[in-house]
Amino acid sequence: MAASDIKYRLLIPFLLHSALFQIVTSLTRVTVSYRAIELDLPITWYGAISSGYALLPIFVALPLGRWIDTGRDSQAIWAGSALTLAANLGLWFAPNSPWHLLTFTVIGGIGHLFLMAGHQMFVLRCTGAAGRESVLGHYMVALAIGQMIGPLIVGWSAGSAAVAPTAALFALALALSAVAMVGAFAMPASKPDPAETRRHTPASVGELMRVRGLVVVILASVMTVASMDLFMIYMPLLGAERGIGAWHVGMLLTTRALASIASRLFYAHMIAALGRANLTLATMVCGAVGFAVLAAPVPLPAMYFAVACMGFGLGLSVVLCLSNVVELAPTSARGIAMTMRLTGNRMGQFIFPFFAGLLGAAAGVGAILGVTSVALLASAVATWRSIAARKSS
Repeated sequence: MAASDIKYRLLIPFLLHSALFQIVTSLTRVTVSYRAIELDLPITWYGAISSGYALLPIFVALPLGRWIDTGRDSQAIWAGSALTLAANLGLWFAPNSPWHLLTFTVIGGIGHLFLMAGHQMFVLRCTGAAGRESVLGHYMVALAIGQMIGPLIVGWSAGSAAVAPTAALFALALALSAVAMVGAFAMPASKPDPAETRRHTPASVGELMRVRGLVVVILASVMTVASMDLFMIYMPLLGAERGIGAWHVGMLLTTRALASIASRLFYAHMIAALGRANLTLATMVCGAVGFAVLAAPVPLPAMYFAVACMGFGLGLSVVLCLSNVVELAPTSARGIAMTMRLTGNRMGQFIFPFFAGLLGAAAGVGAILGVTSVALLASAVATWRSIAARKSS
């Protein structure tokens, strides 16, 4: 790969913005869970708030993908940054009822969709074909760093307390959102070729669904992202159930992010050694093992081991899913393919937490983690069989 293939003038500010955005997202979502604990909400509200984060964005995802395919990736980033700022302003100003938490979480979810779709298209502008896997790896490492720093801030701010100081954390999330809003404009708008724009015919969802292997990749992405989301949402509640302080909860979330970073640093080497099908199976099984251990009443050191195992496996699985979508989708329809993946992820983030809340109310958080483990294992086997069959045909 030639060094000139990567456009560092675009890549560096993009990676900084991606990491900062993930800090804000992880910080806000964990803090919302702690505010729900402060308000003594029933466990079903946890599922409802998390589902709300995913529900409304489902209805705007596909039009957003078509819009981005016309060369508006930067505009999506600008809009997503503004929505994230508005959501955090609302959470800081009025966080004292479940309906406030739900409303501003929904706004944050729409902003998250705009940012993720814009980022995943903008990253392709930072390189040519030769540097694509390397830049995708850099991008996913930046996301993992942000996912690590957010919970680390929560744990540090809580100290030995059982519940983190939510008012201060909401204020910090608002300040960081303002910085991210300014930083978004470091990503310039593209200059699409007018002739190419006139020739562009949007691909239909049906056409993309018939692309061999794309549905399998999307389903694997749904299961991976939904399981990681459940872990982030319910870890504070699991800590409260088992008498684990907020500091350790923050450290467990940080451990998951560190393990994700480690796995992504070796992404290219592991694909070369194991192949895509085997690596997909190994990473999702690794995540399933982590959830299975957490579901049991194990001591704290075993929980750290389980979280590291989960982070390493699922962190790599997310990169595989994104890379495969880029490879499988037609160049002119990558935006809508990306938002199809994000739509699937959001449907999973809506459905899984909703039913997880019902299950948790009946059997506790351990049951949620156990069912997630089984679902990950089943998805891993199904995905491995499909990818292996596609390769052999």
